[in-house]
This record gives sequence, C-alpha cells and structure tokens, in this order.
Amino acid sequence: MAEPRGRVLVVIPTYQERDNLGPVVARLHEAVPEADVLVVDDASPDGTGELADEMAAADPRITVLHRGGKAGLGAAYLAGFATALRGDYQVVVEMDADGSHPPEDLPALIAALDDADVVLGSRYVPGGVVRNWPARRQLISRAGNLYSRVALGVRIKDITAGYRVFRRQVLEELDLDRVSSQGYCFQIDMAWRAVLGGFRVVEVPITFTERERGASKMDTSIVVEAFWRVACWGAGRLVRRTPTVLRAAAPTDVTPPPAGDGAVSDGSVRT
Repeated sequence: MAEPRGRVLVVIPTYQERDNLGPVVARLHEAVPEADVLVVDDASPDGTGELADEMAAADPRITVLHRGGKAGLGAAYLAGFATALRGDYQVVVEMDADGSHPPEDLPALIAALDDADVVLGSRYVPGGVVRNWPARRQLISRAGNLYSRVALGVRIKDITAGYRVFRRQVLEELDLDRVSSQGYCFQIDMAWRAVLGGFRVVEVPITFTERERGASKMDTSIVVEAFWRVACWGAGRLVRRTPTVLRAAAPTDVTPPPAGDGAVSDGSVRT
C-alpha cells in the first residue's frame, strides 16, 4: 500500500451492531494498523456504545462519539467528519459496522488517493462483487444507481456506495452545513457535491458481502427520500441548462484545473 497522506480516521456509525463491531475493527487494524477509528453510536439499546467504550479503553486508536438517539446515517457521518476536521486527520474513511465493507480492501482505496480526491469502493465496476444479497436489494440498488446517473448526468457506477475515502480538503471545502440527506441519498449527495466542486472521484472495485449478523437499517423511507431529492437535483440541473455536472464552477477558493489535465472526473475506474 502507498503511504497515506497523513493520519487516517475511519468513521463507523453504529446502531444495534454489538455483534459486528469488534470483529470489523479487528480486521480493520489488521489491514491498516495505523488507522484511528471513530465509532459514532446512536444510543444503541443492545449495548453497542458500551462495547465501543470498552474497546476504546483498551486501544488508544479507538474513540467513541455518543449521540442521544437514532438520528440517521447522514447525520452520524457529518458528526464524524466534524470530529476529523477538528483534528489533524488528512484522510477520512466511511465504513459500515456490519462487515459488508471489507477492511481488507481499504489499503487499495487509500492508495487510490495518489491521484484522486474521493475514492468510492464500488460494487458495479469491473472486479466488483456482491455476495449474498437478496435479489430485491440488488434490484433496488442497481435501479437507484442508474436513476441517479441519468438524473444527475454523472458516470459514477456506484454513486450510492457507502464505503469511501475522502481527502481532508474535500470535507473542508464542501458546504457540509447544507447537507441534510440520509441513507442512500446522503451518499449520492456527497459524491455529487464532490463532482460539482471540481474534485476528482474514482471508483475502486470491492467485494461487498451482505451482513451475517443483525438486521439491515434499510426501509422504504430511505428509498423515497433518495428518489425525491435526486429528482429535484436533476430538475434543477436541467432548468439551469447545465449539460453535465462537470460544467459547474469550482468553489471560489479553489483554482479550477486547466482543461484536459484530467483533474476532474465524474467516475473514473481504478482496477
């Protein structure tokens, strides 16, 4: 693995993940020993937060952020990002606690930052694999990704992917205070904002495996939110006559790259 550019913080939101958290963090530290872990627990009634505290007491690489109740995946990640930005972390990772995001793939995602700003662990690029997912979930996921690509004018194959790595600069320069989306929609929102901001987004194949323990947090409201918000964003893009998100202006404090230097992408693939 190429050396990461500075300290790495892996943000892991939890709700009812007591059986999964310990094994996932152990695998993570086998794969990337230098990474710090921030567990963001939403007052899990199964004792996940208490277990995380025990893990933190035994390992200085682990810290815990307790929140008062279940407030959604997007809010959990935003709280984790804020914590990272208050520290000196240069690389920030999103990872689920249920084992579906293989920690063994993280070194490749971090290495891809050598020529990217955001790296998505993708199920739907060559080399990506989905294991043990019900046909209904695969259909929803693939349909949601296709719908988002068409509506937003991006070529990212797995824009709903929840396993991703950010350079610190991306989180500093995006207006995170305006992000209020949750679930699948939060992932779409963050990836699209990164592309609009002129950051280079690449996809690296991963092996996604359905959780073995615990229950999925997926429900109908998450799908409805994503459908509605993406429709609104897509309609706004068309009304403004923006043919593709690549034409959007970069933030005022970022110098746009010269045309043709490959510094901006809406979904490069690294295999």
